[in-house]
Order: sequence, then structure tokens, then C-alpha cells
Amino acid sequence: MITRLITGTYQLVQTKKQHTKILRLGDDQYAWVAFENIGEVLVLLHSDYPIECTLSAGEYRIYEVESEPELTDSLHLELQVAQEQWQGYLLLTGLPDEQRKRTRIIPTRETITNNELDNRKDEILTN
Repeated sequence: MITRLITGTYQLVQTKKQHTKILRLGDDQYAWVAFENIGEVLVLLHSDYPIECTLSAGEYRIYEVESEPELTDSLHLELQVAQEQWQGYLLLTGLPDEQRKRTRIIPTRETITNNELDNRKDEILTN
């Protein structure tokens, strides 16, 4: 089963001094940090940082996937990278929040939007 939990707009920006990437999903923002032995991690942010440039922007979608044969059971974040092109990410423990300030974000080739799964729009539940 595929459940679309959230849709909205995102921005991926870079800060001026630290050159840190920040992912803004609607009103929420997360530092996107790469650690050598861990991989990429999202860290919950509470304040704004001076922005040097926007790296990308567009729509985003978050799906919960369960018991689908061709997809990993997990939360899936999809960022629109071009018209009708989406990049998928797995959020195995969800987005960071007040209890869990950091979570891994794993790039994946698995996407739901604009592929054969998207043809099943009537089956995808929305919250």
C-alpha cells in the first residue's frame, strides 16, 4: 500500500559561511550533512541562516510505503528535480523532529511519482 502523506514546495539552499546545504520542506528546515562513515543525514534546524544561493527548488512529496513488491517499506521523500523528473530518497526513521534531531537520508532509484506506480493514482491513499 502506498499512502501519500505530504505534498508541498521545497528549496535546497546553501549557507554563506559554512557552505552547508539546507533543505526547506514548507516551513520546516533541515541541515543536509554528509558524514564520512555514516552517509547523509538531515538535522532539524530551529533558526534561519544567511543563504548564499539556491541549489534547487520545486515540489516534494512524502509517501509511506508498505508491502509493495518493487519498493522498500519506508517513508519515501521525492524531490522534483526537473519537469516530470523526481529524485527519490528513503527516510528509514522518518524526518527529524524534537525527539530525534537527526535521521539518515538515503538516495534511491525508487520513485512513485511519474512512473508506472503513478498510474495507480486511484489506489494511492492521501491524508
